[in-house]
Amino acid sequence: MKGQAIPDSDHVARYCRASTIEDGEILPTAFMLREADEYLSVNWLEELRRSDRASQIRDLQELYARKLRVGAKARIAILNIGIVRSKVERDSPDRWVLRVLHEPEPDDPSHSGIYDIPYDDEIVAELIAQVVLENHPARE
Repeated sequence: MKGQAIPDSDHVARYCRASTIEDGEILPTAFMLREADEYLSVNWLEELRRSDRASQIRDLQELYARKLRVGAKARIAILNIGIVRSKVERDSPDRWVLRVLHEPEPDDPSHSGIYDIPYDDEIVAELIAQVVLENHPARE
């Protein structure tokens, strides 16, 4: 449901362009909010309704191939919502409290957003990058 808060126990995936990857590692710039964006776009993994991570990643790779021009070096960052929210609230100077909400689109029912990230904030981006659980290729 649009605007529904995603539980802290769940996971999201962030598409990370090749320019935000260095030696296969995801840089904090992958988690920086651009001025025109209201939230950081992610995909809610549990909403994909797949039984394992490999199936979820395949679904995302197919989705990204339809929606984006996926570079050979692009990656998918996997984040646990509760870990991200606690890390940012605990370790950011202003104790930012992030919200993660479901924002489904007609061609992307798992689309979601991480809200309340300050525009162009390197500290919050660095904190999120520190808690990436997994890092997968964005294309098959």
